[in-house]
Amino acid sequence: MDRAFQRTRILTNHLLLSSPAQTACLTSNDCFNYSPPELSEKYAFDVNEMRKLMDGHDVEERDRLFGLIIQSKLFNPRVRGGKVFVLPDYNQSMEQQREMTWKRIEYLLERGVFKGWMTGEGEDVEMKRFACFEVLGLFDHSISIKLGVHFFLWGGAIQFFGTKHHHDKWLRDTENFKVKGCFSMTELGHGSNVRGIETVTTYDSKTGEFVINTPCESAQKFWIGGAAKHATHTIVFSQLNINGINEGVHALIAQIRDADGNVCPNIRIADCGHKIGLNGVDNGRIWFDNVRVPRENLLNSVADVSPDGKYLSSIKDPDQRFAAFLSPLTAGRVNIAVNAVYQSKVGLSIAIRYALTRRAFSLKPNEPEVLLLDYPSHQRRLLPLLAKIYAMSFGANYLKMLYVKRTPQSNKTIHVVSSSFKATFTWSNMQILQECREACGGQGLKTENRVGHLKAEHDVQSTFEGDNNILMQQVSKALFAEYVMAQKRNKVFKGLGLEHMIKPCPVIPSQLTSTTLRCSQFQMDALCLRERELLNRFVADVSQCLAKGESKEQAFNMSYQVAEDLGKAFSDRAIFLTFIEAEATLAAGSLKDVLGKVRSLYALDCLEDIAYLRYGCLSVENAAAVRKEITKLCSEVRPHALALVSSLGIPDAFLSPIAFNWVDANSWSSVQH
Repeated sequence: MDRAFQRTRILTNHLLLSSPAQTACLTSNDCFNYSPPELSEKYAFDVNEMRKLMDGHDVEERDRLFGLIIQSKLFNPRVRGGKVFVLPDYNQSMEQQREMTWKRIEYLLERGVFKGWMTGEGEDVEMKRFACFEVLGLFDHSISIKLGVHFFLWGGAIQFFGTKHHHDKWLRDTENFKVKGCFSMTELGHGSNVRGIETVTTYDSKTGEFVINTPCESAQKFWIGGAAKHATHTIVFSQLNINGINEGVHALIAQIRDADGNVCPNIRIADCGHKIGLNGVDNGRIWFDNVRVPRENLLNSVADVSPDGKYLSSIKDPDQRFAAFLSPLTAGRVNIAVNAVYQSKVGLSIAIRYALTRRAFSLKPNEPEVLLLDYPSHQRRLLPLLAKIYAMSFGANYLKMLYVKRTPQSNKTIHVVSSSFKATFTWSNMQILQECREACGGQGLKTENRVGHLKAEHDVQSTFEGDNNILMQQVSKALFAEYVMAQKRNKVFKGLGLEHMIKPCPVIPSQLTSTTLRCSQFQMDALCLRERELLNRFVADVSQCLAKGESKEQAFNMSYQVAEDLGKAFSDRAIFLTFIEAEATLAAGSLKDVLGKVRSLYALDCLEDIAYLRYGCLSVENAAAVRKEITKLCSEVRPHALALVSSLGIPDAFLSPIAFNWVDANSWSSVQH
């Protein structure tokens, strides 16, 4: 009876509380209203001047190309939250994405974007081309890779390996896309080890033709961008066998499709299929079955074959000859490295803008929720990455200038720096995009918000045009060679920035103060100290293995852990030097003051590398002081966060809805529209 009474009372109370009179008394908290960060965040410096410093060149050309993209429906403009955004439709099928990539290229071709890219000469032409690639990559990775294969790899091979008759025949037709080129180097069985590729080319002196063959399944050309659908011609890398002697890897031009898109006789092409990203690029596989090409199609700036079948080359050393055939990859690496920096700019611009408007939790009852970027932990996640982007931008500008001013004497430096920066920038891009994805919470999962999808699209950068781990090993081997050469010839280090090796070893104070930690000379000394320590250790480890009778290659393999740390130390020091040089161009003022804080944040972030503790370059106490100073610098950079991302030069249309009014972008009215 008591139980029945209790249940009746609960039900009665429930009905009374649900009555209209009672409901009217309920009140709700105020709804969140979006407030643009520009209303509360102040600019302490001229963002246009900072942008010029960051982009480094061709700002007007970049803006012109941004405008061409935004104004065309081909680039899929969509209105979200009252703003227009351009973004590929990744819901399209693989075939549709490929066709849209090609239509966009045709649109740009009709508007003269590619004019002079193959037929023009001079540093200005090359720098303008880099700028255009950076802009196009901000819209879609597929279009930049498609164009990169055509211009940098196919076109670059003809420029570097070919001679005048190749240039006259192919370059203009490449520039206007009468010829659509691809680059057949990698195979199913060989990627990084280009020297081991299995495709074979022989010479028939009776007909004056080369004969290309795929002798086994592992020799099929694999991951060839453009081969599956659009390419009409390709550069074929193969083992050149003349009179029974293998002369090593050489490059020839072969036609794979006719003008109507039909695959040529004795050639088989298959699609590589759907990928985790880059589905706007038609990667394909190619088999050659006794494919005959004219003798003139051998790209012969390095080596030639006479009409009667004699092998001719002014470079007698096979190693040097092989190195010459890899030169087009340098341009590709430069382009990939720079592209990675700009993708990171997009991710951080979105994540930081979102963190300047998104709130979570109140510190006290009845107080407003706190902006994400006002939490020290959120600052620690994003602001050191922003400092890294600034450093990488200056490094990218240096790398481009190093490349366009190349000479035969600078080729080694270009190879080492481009390998180092390509690995560092692309690895950093993955780290930055992942952190930005997490910092955006669930919104980071939406494709339209870009950050998560950018990570999938650019994952490939870590392995194509040189696996990053192998590139870093090459960097360490080059540093080893410089060290040994300097010791043998009793000469000073000259080149690759190793001049610091002959100076007195830097001494780190036993107690690091804030003033010391922010001193650019201390920062450079600390970075040089790590590189010096690791290079000495690497040489000692390799020498010890050699003394035990190991081969040089095995000695390098056994010392791979120190080699990896050395490659990173070289890269960090080289990038930091470009930051110092960029900062030195500025007159005293607020822009230089803010940039100095960003530089210190980058340098101290480098000093948190575990190698400093592992090899005794920093004491535990000093490592703790570095960490404490980073937190302090983050709080000082925080007021400039909006100005710093606004200086990255990314138009609003290339960001995403959560970077702006994400409330309106997700409102019910937007669903109905």
